[in-house]
Amino acid sequence: MAYWVLKAVLTPVLLLLWRVRVEGREHVPRRGAAVLAANHQSFCDSFFIPLVIARRVTFVAKAEYFDSWRTAWFFRAAGQIPIRRDDGDASQRALDTATGVLARGKLLGIYPEGTRAPDGRLYRGRTGAARLAVATGAPVVPVALVGTRSIQPPGRRLMRPFHTVTVRFGPPLVAEPADGADPMALRAFTERLMAAIAELSGQERVDVYASEARGRLAAPAVAGTDVS
Repeated sequence: MAYWVLKAVLTPVLLLLWRVRVEGREHVPRRGAAVLAANHQSFCDSFFIPLVIARRVTFVAKAEYFDSWRTAWFFRAAGQIPIRRDDGDASQRALDTATGVLARGKLLGIYPEGTRAPDGRLYRGRTGAARLAVATGAPVVPVALVGTRSIQPPGRRLMRPFHTVTVRFGPPLVAEPADGADPMALRAFTERLMAAIAELSGQERVDVYASEARGRLAAPAVAGTDVS
């Protein structure tokens, strides 16, 4: 119930303050389970994907969002699933919960990069979406968000109004059940997924995890070393 109340409140506000374009919405199944796998440029990404889909979307969100009251209320009200990336057991429990969402024939949103990109490029994808596809048989729909970084770059609290956001959905990808036993097959599926997202978004790809890139950028400042 809280999800639909939030959506009813936020939809007119979002459509009033931003120009939202949608392409390829027909690729999102009208019923049944599916994983929506998107690039992650901004905190507000999780606003615009549900905005353009009539069905409920449950996201896997990093647990840090639940540590602050400023964001925890939103994620709890919307029924989001916390995942703590530095805790293997907690991450597995979150993926098990996500599998349950798909088993009930629902839509699950996931950001394969694992965290927001430190710049406008598309970073190496993690295999969570592939594993969920193998475990449940759900198709994975690649999603590209264009323009959200201009609205709310990382570190900015408020969203800039009157910008254009484009949400593009691509044809679904289907994993073979046998892929689950082969880490190389899971990686190959993930590479196909990231290539599809890059084609939709027009982003340059980087073969490094976004979390590692963010750590490298922060390290010199923390250590006080020369960044030249």
